[in-house]
Amino acid sequence: MILLGGLLTFFQSNAQETFPVNGVADPKNAVYALVHATIVKDGKTTITNGTLVVKDGKVLAVGADGLAPKEAIVVDCKGKFIYPSFIDIYTDYGISAPTRAVAGASGFGGFGGFGGQAQLTSNAKGSYGWNQAIHPETEAYKIFDADEAKAKALRDVGFGTVLTHMKDGIARGTGTVVTLADLPDQMVMVKERASAHFSLSKGTSAQSYPSSMMGVIALLRQTYLDAQWYKSKPEKEGVNLSLQAMLDNTSLPQIIESNDKWNDMRSDRIGDEAGVQYIIKGGGNEFQRIKEIASTKATYILNVNFPQATDVEDPADARMVSLADMKNWEMQPMNLGVMEKAKIPFCITSADLRSPGLFMTNLRKAIEYGLSEG
Repeated sequence: MILLGGLLTFFQSNAQETFPVNGVADPKNAVYALVHATIVKDGKTTITNGTLVVKDGKVLAVGADGLAPKEAIVVDCKGKFIYPSFIDIYTDYGISAPTRAVAGASGFGGFGGFGGQAQLTSNAKGSYGWNQAIHPETEAYKIFDADEAKAKALRDVGFGTVLTHMKDGIARGTGTVVTLADLPDQMVMVKERASAHFSLSKGTSAQSYPSSMMGVIALLRQTYLDAQWYKSKPEKEGVNLSLQAMLDNTSLPQIIESNDKWNDMRSDRIGDEAGVQYIIKGGGNEFQRIKEIASTKATYILNVNFPQATDVEDPADARMVSLADMKNWEMQPMNLGVMEKAKIPFCITSADLRSPGLFMTNLRKAIEYGLSEG
């Protein structure tokens, strides 16, 4: 079996003309033809005894044998299968996990207490907005650093390309599309600014506000209103890089992490008010309110991170497990199948899994519980 995403990394050159070469320069611009392979072109098309033509890491042609150019280096793949790789559009691959900020002279996490003073405004240096949970100016492609160990774990379960972003804050900035090739950072980047990201989670900000879901929603709504007001460049505001980034990012696909059926609907209402159609990263329990979820008209990103069984061997422990938790454990693997039957568009992510290695195992379980194989 050959995954096309990994295959292309093999043929890509490791050097660029603008980078110095320590040794003899040896650019490889050859054309490769993989012949006699069984090629799974898409979910409905399989080519037996097919040929795949590749040059400079890009596919030039796919079809029946006979496509190989005369100048191509021929690789016999008889008995091999070539598949297109999966694409995961909700990761933080190559983005360092943020550390929780420490509020100066404040109590626990900036909320005050024991005589401490709460952090009310941002302490970030620069012409940014007043709340550190709102940082749409964050650009994933500027802080991306490829991680071969994590890339291999994703490649091993079939992923070849991912959309990655900083998973922190309410307005999180932009995401970037990268391949999982074992190449320098500049060689794996496919699209620098590919998406704008939001969530209903405050993240690592040490500011005291917001301190509740109501505050998170109010802050996000106000940020949209402030960005519209900032369009006129009011003198009173001066330069606000955060609001400018909100405006600059409006042309990108808007993705919001909700992680729960109720938050899915809250996110949709925020988007409707702001004139934004979110792509919603759900929580896996959408099946519990499927009619309401369908009414959002949104596309969803869904994980296969099913809950683990609760240990109920001890009767004392069993008494603490609610019927709702038990039903959710039993039925959550049905979520993808129920969404599919309701004709709600969605894609599947490896996000939230303890290990990428569980992806295929849990995906097969979802198929057992009603998701089609197509």
